[in-house]
Amino acid sequence: MSFLERLSSYRAEEEALRWRGTFADYLELVRQNPNIARTAHARIYDMIVAAGVETDADGKPHYKFFEKEIFGLSDTIERLVEEYFHAAARRLDVRKRILLLMGPVSGGKSTIVTLLKRGLEQYSRTPEGALYAIAGCPMHEEPLHLIPNELRPDFEAEFGVKIEGNLCPSCRLRVDEEFGGRIEDVPVERIVLSEERRVGIGTFSPSDPKSQDIADLTGSVDFSTITEYGSESDPRAYRFDGELNKANRGLMEFQEMLKCDEKFLWHLLSLTQEGNFKAGRFALISADEMIIAHTNEAEYRSFIANKKNEALQSRMIVMPIPYNLRVDDEVKIYEKLVQQSDLKNVHIAPHALRTAAIFSILTRLKESKKQGVDLMKKLYLYNGQAVEGLKDSDVKELKAEFPDEGMSGLDPRYIINRISTALIRRDTQCINALDVLRAIKDGLDQHPSITPEDRERLLNFVAMARREYDEMAKTEVQKAFVYSFEESAKTLLENYLDNVEAYCNWQKIKDPLTGEEMDPDEKLMRSIEEQIGISENAKRAFREEILIRISTYARRGKKFDYHSHERLKEAIEKKLFADLKDVVKITTSSKTPDEQQLKKINEVTRRLIDEHGYCPVCANELLRYTGSLLNR
Repeated sequence: MSFLERLSSYRAEEEALRWRGTFADYLELVRQNPNIARTAHARIYDMIVAAGVETDADGKPHYKFFEKEIFGLSDTIERLVEEYFHAAARRLDVRKRILLLMGPVSGGKSTIVTLLKRGLEQYSRTPEGALYAIAGCPMHEEPLHLIPNELRPDFEAEFGVKIEGNLCPSCRLRVDEEFGGRIEDVPVERIVLSEERRVGIGTFSPSDPKSQDIADLTGSVDFSTITEYGSESDPRAYRFDGELNKANRGLMEFQEMLKCDEKFLWHLLSLTQEGNFKAGRFALISADEMIIAHTNEAEYRSFIANKKNEALQSRMIVMPIPYNLRVDDEVKIYEKLVQQSDLKNVHIAPHALRTAAIFSILTRLKESKKQGVDLMKKLYLYNGQAVEGLKDSDVKELKAEFPDEGMSGLDPRYIINRISTALIRRDTQCINALDVLRAIKDGLDQHPSITPEDRERLLNFVAMARREYDEMAKTEVQKAFVYSFEESAKTLLENYLDNVEAYCNWQKIKDPLTGEEMDPDEKLMRSIEEQIGISENAKRAFREEILIRISTYARRGKKFDYHSHERLKEAIEKKLFADLKDVVKITTSSKTPDEQQLKKINEVTRRLIDEHGYCPVCANELLRYTGSLLNR
């Protein structure tokens, strides 16, 4: 389809969203689908659920609405949706609270709000998210407000829909003067929420308290029409164009809320608790909107320390938004930000972003008092990786030790700035992990808020991330040197399992060539087990554990393979690599490789490029670097 054809199709789609009728027609729509008259909070919750909800192995929900932009905050998102949105959608008292997202800079607070705003815009364009308003109302008002209070119990009994709120002054005047009280004739139209067009989505940002007017929130008198209508209390002489007016039916964002002057915040007391606010010389004006704000921890602490703010504080639901603490998800954050730039043509070597992620996560973790748990083990545990001597249940214990973990440390914005510095170099078509770490290290000297003590601690984290990369680099090259690595690992695993089964069952094994019965190959089993520190005394327990795992897999109809046991997988890999170490060392470090070595290097380089995501530049750099590591 050409662009002009797509443009024509777009116009047709926009036209299909238009609907206009009378209030009587709208009542029929409500009878068929009561959901179109739901509250703003219910609409937002339904929008999140409509995007899809998956349940993990532990029974925890995963909300797909957030998955493309928010990484590593699944627990936070679950709490946000269940404790606030779901409860508010059911008309529980939390809907009468301001949702305050509180956390460190660049932690995802603004991204969550933006997702909700863009999501509402898209959802209101779907049949499930359709909503309607009194045509011409400056506040896009719910048409059911036209029903007199005396008749609402009868309406609720017949339609099963609860009505909250009253007509705005403008619509009240129109009903009386234009329609003579015949509410069934009042025109109703479908609306599409839009921040740009100020329909159902508002944003308020604090500025200089001396120059910022409360009219930005609640609207203002139109002095050009006062002479015509004679009074400031005439709705026709008032502009209902404040952010609270325009956000009705949807969402109102307060950016950096606690930086606002007090006079702006007091308007929220009545709006949150009673669903109305005061504007001009009018009675209280009803508004159905979710108020979401965000701030950092320092400003929040200062806010709650002021006793004058107790009334507003009691009307808040504070949701901590910490930094991500999972390496895999941190990598996704960097990948997303790099893809949004114009530097996608610069190749980033495998493990470069991962190494940066390890460094940044280390800065956010707190030293545990649990014996045998250092920061590196904690990092791997949080990332869902197996750590010797620790279990999955230890993760909950570690997280409970520091409830505020993740509320400090270096933010993703700093790391991506340093990655950008490495990417922007004019002399490279590719950057690797060492380039990124070098850029991070250089940036520490330029960071204004880093003290000498902090710098020493951060340099230690750079060194730790470097050591992790060294291991990843050696493993990568050693894997590439193993021809058909998976097959080699599978063969070694099968051989090991045959011997383990015979050992545990006090049996002999048959030689595959001669058919001769032999004792289990203790030397082979120990050569593998020693790779992961299994002692002589612990070998039987380890072998029996392997057999139990095989039995469990068999009962579930699953095949036990190379990836089924993390520690055994690690042992197999290390055994294969140990056998190859001398070959790798000689081949990668030789300054004048012979023909056989050169052939091997070219073969490994090709495998790094074809199978592991390297380019010719970073593949050669990896081989040189690994050679230097192995010769130390």
